[in-house]
Amino acid sequence: MLASVLEVLPALKHPTVSHLSDESWLAVNTILDESTVRSIIPRLKKAGAQGIVEYPLNKIVM
Repeated sequence: MLASVLEVLPALKHPTVSHLSDESWLAVNTILDESTVRSIIPRLKKAGAQGIVEYPLNKIVM
């Protein structure tokens, strides 16, 4: 399932994948353009993503 979700997500380089306290869960974080969010959330859910959280980005330094 993780591979399916990662295929959907665009990222500057690669999404951040973190293990959670429950070993059967992972957190996947990436930065998306605001215009992409509406179309990508249904694709993420279809790929098996759950607990999707969207929050505004204040700044990115490259």
